[in-house]
This record gives sequence, structure tokens and C-alpha cells, in this order.
Amino acid sequence: MWKSTPAGGPERVVALADGVFAIAITLLVLDFSVPRDLDSAAYHAALRDLAPNLGAYVLSLLVLGLFWRDHRRIFGFVERVDGQVITLSLLGLGVAALVPFPTKLISEYGDEPVSVAVYAAAIAALGASHLALLAVLAARPWLRGDAAPEEGFWLFGLDIAATTVVFALSIPLALAVGPAAMWSWLVLVPVQALLGRWATRARRDALTRESRG
Repeated sequence: MWKSTPAGGPERVVALADGVFAIAITLLVLDFSVPRDLDSAAYHAALRDLAPNLGAYVLSLLVLGLFWRDHRRIFGFVERVDGQVITLSLLGLGVAALVPFPTKLISEYGDEPVSVAVYAAAIAALGASHLALLAVLAARPWLRGDAAPEEGFWLFGLDIAATTVVFALSIPLALAVGPAAMWSWLVLVPVQALLGRWATRARRDALTRESRG
């Protein structure tokens, strides 16, 4: 049994996460380049060749940005961390730092089913690490602040679980139907919108209860 021994505040973990996500996002653009001394036709052709890189960059920027946001929100409820929280955070950050590699795969070999499956697996693993972290924190109220609402953890769990499940299911789908499996990721748009409305309603209801109390 892993004992929960508080190991200080969450500030260093949050600072490390900020740095890792910032570096991962920066690495997404390092391969963007156009050769020198091109004539007009070759120049425009080179720009067209960058389109897949730009598409993959936008996708991974959005994904990493959302996970960074969720990480910040989760740790907004945390007053102390223990060894398991630190370990799970490091595992998640390790996966986040890896995201530029599968991003390059789908930008350069996006027509290969394995590239899509590897990318989906990386994002699903990142989501799973966040879910594990959230589960540990939810089970250990002594690590959280007194005002940390249980519904906040429930909503975060739904949000992250939705992303994890969609990307995980797209792994076998990519191997079966190919790159078209990436379209399944669009399911997250209405799902995220619905969860956002639920979160807004939950916050409004919590404020109403506080004002009445």
C-alpha cells in the first residue's frame, strides 16, 4: 500500500508543469522551415507542403492547451501534494513532452494508419494520467483545500474522461479504417460544449447556495 505522506505545497509541481507544456508547445514549430533561394513556383509549393504541419500544430496546440488548463484547474484545489501525486504528475508531464513526436508523424505520414494510432495513443495516455491524478486527489481530501467542491472533481473527471475515451477508441478505428479515424475526434466539440454548460450551471448553483447560506 502506497502511504500518503504530504510533501509540501503544489507550487513546484505547477511550475514544472507550466514549463513542460510551454516547451512541448514550442517544440511543435521547430520543424517549420522553407528552403532558401527558391523561385516563385518552388516557394509557393514549399508553403503548400507546410499545410499538414500547420494542421498538426493547431491540433496539438489545442490538445496541449486544454490539458494544461485542466492541470491548472485541478491543482487550484490542491493545498498539499504527496509522493503519488508527484509521481503521477511526472508521468503525465513525460507524456506531454512526447506529444511533438506523434505530431510530426501525422504531419509527415498522416496517410499511415499507424501514425494516427500512435498520436491517439499518446493523447489517451496523457488523459489517463490526468484521470489517475484526479482519482488520487479525490480520494485524499486531506491534500485538498477546505473549499474544494466535490462537483468540481466530478466535472473535471467527465471532461478528461471524454477526451481519453474518444482518443482511445480511435486507436483501433485508425487501424481499421485509416486516417479517416481522425474525424472521430470532432465528437469532442459538442461534448466539450455540453460539459462547459454543465460546469457553468454547477458554479451558478454553488454561488446561489452560498448566498442563501
